[in-house]
Amino acid sequence: MREGAVRVALAAAGLAMLAWGAVLVGELALPVGPHTLRLLAWLVGGPLVHDLLVAPVVGAAGLALSRFAGPAWRAPLTAAATVSGVLALLSVPLLWRRYGAPPSPGLHDGDTGTGLLIALALIWTVALLFGTTRHLRRK
Repeated sequence: MREGAVRVALAAAGLAMLAWGAVLVGELALPVGPHTLRLLAWLVGGPLVHDLLVAPVVGAAGLALSRFAGPAWRAPLTAAATVSGVLALLSVPLLWRRYGAPPSPGLHDGDTGTGLLIALALIWTVALLFGTTRHLRRK
């Protein structure tokens, strides 16, 4: 019984957030104007880019990872690939346009591309260290 109450509470919270999002999109899109077409392109373009480009690439990379990486390397490589993808996705607005997000102190005074490359280098270095350690322990 307790588990059912938690599910109902989570569903109610999710529906409330969905309704609030619909209100915000309605305020943004109405009255109809040039910004409405940009909003529509963004709302439709995101899922299309994901389904036609991102998902197949990630699926192929995951399949290749599971086929060619040894058991000691699968978890570190999967984690590094996941974090790399999230970082790249989050940095797209700042790489695409100089001020693609609202200004935040300390955010726009750095070079986003260089920061992304440094973060990716650190992530993959840690993944290689973990993979090497796991590989050596299994021997």
